[in-house]
Amino acid sequence: MEPASDPNLSVPLRGAERTLQLLLFPNPVVQKKMEEAKEIVPPLWREVSEKEWSDWRWQLRHRITTFEQLKEIIDLTSEEIEGIKHSKGRLALAVTPYFASLMDPINSNCPIRRQAIPRMEEFHLSKNDMVDPCGEDKDSPVPGLVHRYPDRVLLLVTDQCAVYCRYCTRRRLVGSHERAITQGNFEEVLKYLRSHRKVRDVLLSGGDPLLLENERLEEILSRLRAIPHIELLRIGTRVPVTLPQRITGGLVRMLKKYHPLMISIHFSHPKEITDQVKRACNDLADGGIPLGSQTVLLKGINDKPYIMKKLVQELLKIRVRPYYIYQCDLAMGTEHFRTSVATGIQIMEKLRGHTTGYAVPTYVVDAPGGGGKIPVEPVYVVSRGKGKIVLRNYEGKIFEYPEPNIIEFKKMRANGEEKVVQKKVMA
Repeated sequence: MEPASDPNLSVPLRGAERTLQLLLFPNPVVQKKMEEAKEIVPPLWREVSEKEWSDWRWQLRHRITTFEQLKEIIDLTSEEIEGIKHSKGRLALAVTPYFASLMDPINSNCPIRRQAIPRMEEFHLSKNDMVDPCGEDKDSPVPGLVHRYPDRVLLLVTDQCAVYCRYCTRRRLVGSHERAITQGNFEEVLKYLRSHRKVRDVLLSGGDPLLLENERLEEILSRLRAIPHIELLRIGTRVPVTLPQRITGGLVRMLKKYHPLMISIHFSHPKEITDQVKRACNDLADGGIPLGSQTVLLKGINDKPYIMKKLVQELLKIRVRPYYIYQCDLAMGTEHFRTSVATGIQIMEKLRGHTTGYAVPTYVVDAPGGGGKIPVEPVYVVSRGKGKIVLRNYEGKIFEYPEPNIIEFKKMRANGEEKVVQKKVMA
């Protein structure tokens, strides 16, 4: 059941909608709410100009990386303070000023804070934790490339992210050097791909590919596109969420040259869908780029059906098709983020039939050790019997569907053929 009010679920009205609302129904309360819905720049950046704030390079240069910076923005809990102090030498703390501005400065359960700020729970290691939970390293024929499925590969082009999510499945790799794939390694990747003609699909990931400068990213895309048997290019990114300023006209114009190209964007919570994020996604969609979302199921952040339903519905409104919900991987120090698989199935139960089909993603478990994505769904097939299948719908109602009688069909077909042969002999 949805709570009567959840402050973490508020999604600001679109600019045009706010203007129309004010013109039709002038109201001081509405005006006040409008002002509150505007982006709030924390006091630490009070002197920053609008031009600087909108510059993605400025955002990257001024990421929050220390306890001293963070305490100026939010009231840190003892769990967070200790987590930050102990995070040195592990997954880096780095948060863009923009993403930090979305944090609730008081509520430590804010979904933005939970994702970006280290806590002491990270340093509890479960017996189930794995350094490489998806088994990528064993499926890497050359540095930077993972080839697990027959017709597609994963290309890790950088280890840098705008914000380092505390549940990252590649925490063994990301943030260690913050640099792109070397030219030598990229040449090895191209050589491998040219010799494996079954590969038709390349997914660029990292780190975050959209943190590369346009020229470097275009070099990678153009050289991949030049390989005849590669049909599809994809980019996995969280930048439109954590650094929407990066989605510039120049970037979109460059990406348009390499269609068919698709982008999967990592969203976690409705609170992430701001006016800036809407603008970034609309610009990408206007460039003819199909957008999908990937969401990690996270305990205490998005593990309630009403939160996930709100997220997928808001995504459709900004032209992003919900694609996957991932069960949280067994990465080191992430047990406090993991839910039961039953929780994910219950969420899917509350989506299928309760909202438009376009809003229903596929819930998957990335099998530990490298088994790939395995879809997990509620059970809708109640039983199979002779000549029928018994099904359950989203309301729990039971229905029977008659199966075609293959044996009887074959007998009728055989008898019909015999009659045709007899007629021909008589003629």
